[in-house]
Amino acid sequence: MGSSERVRVVPRSALPDLSGWRGVRHLDLAAVTALVDRHGHDAPRDRVESDRALKQIIPYVVVRDGPRYFLMRRTRAGADARLHERWSIGVGGHLNPGDRGIDDGLRREWHEEIDAPFVPEFRYVGILNDDTTDVGAVHLGIVFEAAVDGRPIQVRETDKLSGGFATADEIRAGHDRLESWSALVFDHLEGHEEVRAGAAGGVVP
Repeated sequence: MGSSERVRVVPRSALPDLSGWRGVRHLDLAAVTALVDRHGHDAPRDRVESDRALKQIIPYVVVRDGPRYFLMRRTRAGADARLHERWSIGVGGHLNPGDRGIDDGLRREWHEEIDAPFVPEFRYVGILNDDTTDVGAVHLGIVFEAAVDGRPIQVRETDKLSGGFATADEIRAGHDRLESWSALVFDHLEGHEEVRAGAAGGVVP
């Protein structure tokens, strides 16, 4: 995580009111995209990892095969020690200067993190916020779902991740091992998320 990597950030002040909002909120994707295009800029990642005035934009896709989720475990070889040994149901990463937008970044991350001979259709779910952790406080997720429909996939960076499909019951049994984002998204998709502050409204870029 060096200064050579530049990532897309949006000032917190340009985003919908995030105070008290923890979880997934369905806002209009076109408005969210316009907001990122209008207010986003690229900055060195190491300078913004602790700057709560900025939110790093993260396209984040949950991969499913029917009722099962693609569950990944982060090893200690990963760059961010805050995530070691945690479980994740989301594939994603930062927007970089070469990305032409959220969709472009999402497809790039798919190719970088998933070894599969296809690109699935990405279905928009909502935007994700969690200011209760150091990681979440400086990131904003744009959440999608993708169905593999029985087609095989595996993680590409096997030194940093291991992965395989798991049922919702299996994930519930290890819920305390989930990263906070994955726990919030899983609870949202399974219909038992916590009550969030604020109503699901539109975004005015």
